[in-house]
Amino acid sequence: MTTPKDHSRPLRLGVNIDHVATVRNARGGPVPDPVRAALMAAEAGADGITAHLREDRRHIRDADIEALMEHLTVPLNFEMAATDEMQQIALRHVPHAVCLVPEKREERTTEGGLDVLRDDNRLAHYIAPLREAGCRVSIFIAADKDQITAAHRIGAQVIELHTGAYCEAVIEGDTATRDHELAQMVEMAAYADSLGLEVHAGHGLTYDDVGPVAAIPQVVELNIGHFLIGESIFRGLGPAIAEMRARMDAVRG
Repeated sequence: MTTPKDHSRPLRLGVNIDHVATVRNARGGPVPDPVRAALMAAEAGADGITAHLREDRRHIRDADIEALMEHLTVPLNFEMAATDEMQQIALRHVPHAVCLVPEKREERTTEGGLDVLRDDNRLAHYIAPLREAGCRVSIFIAADKDQITAAHRIGAQVIELHTGAYCEAVIEGDTATRDHELAQMVEMAAYADSLGLEVHAGHGLTYDDVGPVAAIPQVVELNIGHFLIGESIFRGLGPAIAEMRARMDAVRG
């Protein structure tokens, strides 16, 4: 197995700006501008920006990706489904990172991790040109050993653990499920790290539940969006991000 990575580095925060675009698209005009939000997030302490270009363009649009690539001074994590169209867009722009996620038109948000086992041969061939172009390839995945093993086998460099079930259990007060999901993430983060995979986590994280995930030593990046954009309505984007940054840092020394 590959030697595990150094876990003494500060935990990175990626801010997803999709839902600034959701608000913009509700009226069909140019405001609020997700690129402006991305620049403000970076100024407030975000280490990177995440944007998901969906097939139906329900929030982020092609022009947003072009503008983000032009103006960002922090890395762009380009979330996308593993389709030919999205691959061509990624190869044209060559963002810092590409995160492959499952996508269904009828879902409100990404509902689960990508099933790498079911589609490993196609995904291996899909990933290869992205890596060759210089993109870091990440896979949004459940905390499952077989899925993580498959992600490593097909050439992913990063996995992002889906924290949704854990976050839902916290909201519902289901301590048994919360503890089970957290324990699974702890175990699988260590396993992924032992394979040489970089470990990220995200989906549904809030001030109330981020601490235990941030404390997992192998996790080097959290990607958080919906909660921060919602919280920014009440306190402003900069202060909302600063508070999340402080809670993450508090458990990582």
